[in-house]
Amino acid sequence: MTWRKRIFDLFFASLLIVVLGPVLLLLMGWLLWKEGRPLFYVAERMKGVDQPFRLWKLRTMTVVARDSGVSGGDKSARITRTGAWLRAKRLDEFPQLWNILRGDISFVGPRPPLRQYTEAHPELYARVLKSRPGVTGLASITYHKHEAALLARCRSTAETDAVYSRLCVPAKARLDLIYQRHQNMCFDFDIVFQTIGNIFRKG
Repeated sequence: MTWRKRIFDLFFASLLIVVLGPVLLLLMGWLLWKEGRPLFYVAERMKGVDQPFRLWKLRTMTVVARDSGVSGGDKSARITRTGAWLRAKRLDEFPQLWNILRGDISFVGPRPPLRQYTEAHPELYARVLKSRPGVTGLASITYHKHEAALLARCRSTAETDAVYSRLCVPAKARLDLIYQRHQNMCFDFDIVFQTIGNIFRKG
């Protein structure tokens, strides 16, 4: 990560925490009233092939004793009504501002993968994760709908993992490597604005 990108992350993450802090508190209060505790979903993600960190989100699913893999059709029944709204607006990702301040992730970059996929594709992720993972990225804005459609048809954890590993991982990696080759601050701003535009279009 360049020093310019790090300054960009620190400045805007700090600004958003100040500006949107009251909104986050309201969301947490609403989530507590509607769904109860826990308010946060904290899970291991990877910022390097052998570098785990704890990613923070607002909880959008019912709690189960054991959970693994990405979200597919097999988990759709666990998404709460409040959680579905938070996901549609990407408001569940507000707590990741903390991860940005810590330096775990950036605003723009490849989405941080689960350990099971870095272990299954170590050479591929060794290349992809040369870029700091991000809240949004080129793969997020261009492949998300297709990925969601593929995974929505899956009816078991094994099927979801197989489809994600066989189809989604290489497709997203190609886009992440395109971003890596062309990354600059103008490209980052463009991806951020496209992400915001997509959220408003969904609204």
